[in-house]
Formats: sequence, structure tokens, C-alpha cells
Amino acid sequence: MRRILDGVYAGALWLACLAMVAIALLVMAQITGRVVDRVLVIAGASPLGFAVPSLSDFGGFLFVAAATLALPGTLRAGGHVRVTLLVGVVPRGLVRVMTGAMLLAALGLAGFAAWHTSALAWDSFVFNSVSFGRVRVPLWIPQSVMSLGFVLLMVAVLDELITLLRGKEPAFEHARRALDAEDN
Repeated sequence: MRRILDGVYAGALWLACLAMVAIALLVMAQITGRVVDRVLVIAGASPLGFAVPSLSDFGGFLFVAAATLALPGTLRAGGHVRVTLLVGVVPRGLVRVMTGAMLLAALGLAGFAAWHTSALAWDSFVFNSVSFGRVRVPLWIPQSVMSLGFVLLMVAVLDELITLLRGKEPAFEHARRALDAEDN
């Protein structure tokens, strides 16, 4: 099961990376089109008028996909902001209790986000909602990707909570400890 979950988290990170690369490629295509048009105008020729239609829509959809799909992998790597001021001054047992409480709260928040983004995607599907840009995109598609990111975050938080309850060190703690060892 560990291998499957780690593979899912890694796959989501790869999709997040691909979304960022797609944003860069779309913006680069738009900029290249503008530069070519400018050079053509300077040379006395007619501009081609190349533009990526609905670039801001696609950029926004891809950015949300990247941000949400990266959440579970980032959690496991210890990349989320976490205040660790108390970790060094309270007893180890209390740290475990505080970590468990934090994971329960995170599980509730991730579940809330997953539920509501899924409901939003479903409503967009039922009512056939589309984006307002030149290219009409059914909104349930990017909303479903966002929902998937939150569902995977919920699974990752639950995974970490179960690891903690089994008496083992959560992956984000292990990652933090490894980073601290590198810094020293």
C-alpha cells in the first residue's frame, strides 16, 4: 500500500510540474507571437496577429491544477509552512499529541475543501457551466482537477495520521529532521 500511495503522490507532483510547464509554453508562445509581429511591423510587413486564445483562462486553470495537485507530495516532503517553535521545548509525547491534533484539523480542512470543490464541479457539470473566454471550456474539467488535488491531500493527511497513530514518524517529520541534519 505504501508503494501505491507514494506512486499516486509522485504522479500528482508530475502532473503539477507538467501544468507549470504548460503555462510557461503557452506564455512563451504568446510572447513569441508578439515579438514576431513587432519585427514584421518594423520590417514593413503585415503582422500575423498570432495570439493564444483564452490564455488567461488556461493559465489560471493550469495554475490551480499545479497548486492543488502538488499539495499531497508537498505535505509528505515537509514543504508546507509549519510553526515548529514548540517542538524543541515541549516533551516528545506532547509533540505527538499536538501533531495528531494538527493532522486531525488538517484532515477536516482538506475534507471540507474536497467536498465543496467536488460539489462545485458536479454543479458545473449538471448546469453545463462554461468559462467566459474566447475558448469555452466546461468548468467541471478544471474544477474536477482541483477537487482531485484536495482529495489526494485528504488521503495524504489521513496517511500521515495513521502513521502517527501506529507509533511511527510521519513523513513530513522525517523530511524536516533530514533538512535540519543538512543545515547542521
